[in-house]
Amino acid sequence: MKITPTFFVYILECADTTLYVGSTNNLEKRLKEHNTAKSGAHYTKIRRPVILKYSEAVATFKESRSREAQLKRMTRIEKLKLIKNHI
Repeated sequence: MKITPTFFVYILECADTTLYVGSTNNLEKRLKEHNTAKSGAHYTKIRRPVILKYSEAVATFKESRSREAQLKRMTRIEKLKLIKNHI
């Protein structure tokens, strides 16, 4: 039996061209929050608008947090290469 992915890891590009890595169980809702919410990630709140550049689905919360940590350890160049190869 295949497990349906329920979590996402993502990379956003902010208006100042910096990259932000996060994870969520509702990608569409979280992207909207990054661009409009008064609460939430301060980093993206002051660098709007943000654009979704990369996402990957994973099955569990634990996997999403682990993969998020991996992406955060990557250099900017490595993240941009991941984004480019994903398109």
